[in-house]
Amino acid sequence: MGVADNVLKDLELKVDGRGYAGNIESFKPPKLSLKTNDHRAGGMDTSVAVEMGMEPLEASFVLTGHFPEVLTLWGVAVGEKPQMTARGSVESWDGTVTPVVINMRGLISDIEDGDWKPGESNTQTFTIKLDYYKREQGDVVLHEIDVRNMVRKINGVDQLEERRKALGL
Repeated sequence: MGVADNVLKDLELKVDGRGYAGNIESFKPPKLSLKTNDHRAGGMDTSVAVEMGMEPLEASFVLTGHFPEVLTLWGVAVGEKPQMTARGSVESWDGTVTPVVINMRGLISDIEDGDWKPGESNTQTFTIKLDYYKREQGDVVLHEIDVRNMVRKINGVDQLEERRKALGL
């Protein structure tokens, strides 16, 4: 019989160094998706996927309440993009707790207010277009993607190192 293992039990979010414990309703990490082209040539019965880079990285979070210090980060120019850190507490079936840390940098591109209703809490959803993303679980760096510096590390292996060398970067 299976037992739930490595279950996310809690989360915290920091935006530009400020914590939002008690006000972070949810966080959605970026979807990691490779861009591919189908290739089929003579002598092939079907096509094969050829990796052509990554799809854009986008994350989002929902806060309860109205926070001017986050609202004013919307549309901030290049070079001033806010740093964000999402932290999760993952617990295994034997009670072992492991931190999951996601560090991000990007442009807050969208802010969507929830409905305003008297006597009910209100939420705001923020969408971030990322140019940096790093995910750690325990002591292991699972992913590190630095778009501007052409770095894509998966489990410690930089998949773009040889491409950078070929380009003289």
